[in-house]
Amino acid sequence: MDHRALKVYLFHKPGKATQYVVSVGGVILVVLLGLAVRDYVGYRVIALLLMLMVSVVAIFLDIVPVLVAASLSAVLWNFLFIPPRFTLTVGDAEDRLLFIMYFVIALINGVATYKIREMQKEIRRKEARANAVKFYNALFNSLSHELRTPITTIIGAADNLQALNGKLKAENRKELINEISVAGLRLNQQVENLLSMSRLESGFLQVKKDWVDMHDLIYKTLNQLDVPLQNFHVAVHIPESFPLCKLDYGLMEHVLFNLVSNAVNHTPEDSKITIQTEIEQNEMVLIVADNGPGFPQKEIDKVFDKFYRLQGAKPGGTGLGLSIARGFVEAHGGTITLGNLPVCGAKFTIRIPTEFSYLSGLKNE
Repeated sequence: MDHRALKVYLFHKPGKATQYVVSVGGVILVVLLGLAVRDYVGYRVIALLLMLMVSVVAIFLDIVPVLVAASLSAVLWNFLFIPPRFTLTVGDAEDRLLFIMYFVIALINGVATYKIREMQKEIRRKEARANAVKFYNALFNSLSHELRTPITTIIGAADNLQALNGKLKAENRKELINEISVAGLRLNQQVENLLSMSRLESGFLQVKKDWVDMHDLIYKTLNQLDVPLQNFHVAVHIPESFPLCKLDYGLMEHVLFNLVSNAVNHTPEDSKITIQTEIEQNEMVLIVADNGPGFPQKEIDKVFDKFYRLQGAKPGGTGLGLSIARGFVEAHGGTITLGNLPVCGAKFTIRIPTEFSYLSGLKNE
């Protein structure tokens, strides 16, 4: 169980009243079962069934409801099953010893099982804390450089514009403004990746689906990357009658932004980047491909790991973009895969099961 699953378990722990209902109800159910089979298995076997129930309850409930279940099971076993029945008196010495042993063992078993569970939870908490510290240390070390670089660029370019405003030629001013724009976009991307990864790691990411026009989503994302894409050829293929899809616009915009940024960072200038949408049965398929060098086959399975960067990759980047893309796609119940194209280039394929809405109300055949 990772720390996100542990956190969900802790926050959804049954309330006190529910725990008492479960503990008492479990005992009563086993007692009713015992009454039904008493003539066939004997009262000693029913004691084992009750002991098993106490052990199961101890796995999920707090210590007090467990002790209630253990004590109640002992009393009911004595009253309903040990001869003479329907009395708290125990007939012979053997049964009295058996009853005392049952009561003590039931209590010890319940407490021991509960303690073991608490120890396991504490171990998981410590592991979760250690993993969280390790993650955020790696994140801080990675981002400390990636945030400092664009900030330094912005400050330097802004200082030059301010100090040399009257002496700068138009082309130099344009170059400085372009540097600020590129550095600002890079800074914004790093901050967005930081916030997105924090949402994924917290386990509280909520997908807010609404009708999304893929034309709007794709072209808006490309407009945000206008400067980095100015030396690339971008081709968009969206069928004219492509329907609206029920998706989380913000999450999918971030996914596409990271995939296109990845293509920009790992392909030489003048490369071609292709974005394409399709429908296969009840799935929306989004493809982002390029004609760059592709990915080394041995590294394809690692590219979606946090902080993973390809060997020999360009300087810059935190190795979070593709991991975030996978997290956001999987939050939709979809999948994202990577493969190399036959001749050259890489191809990311996203498949998300979703609803479709045709504006005309009819599919264009």
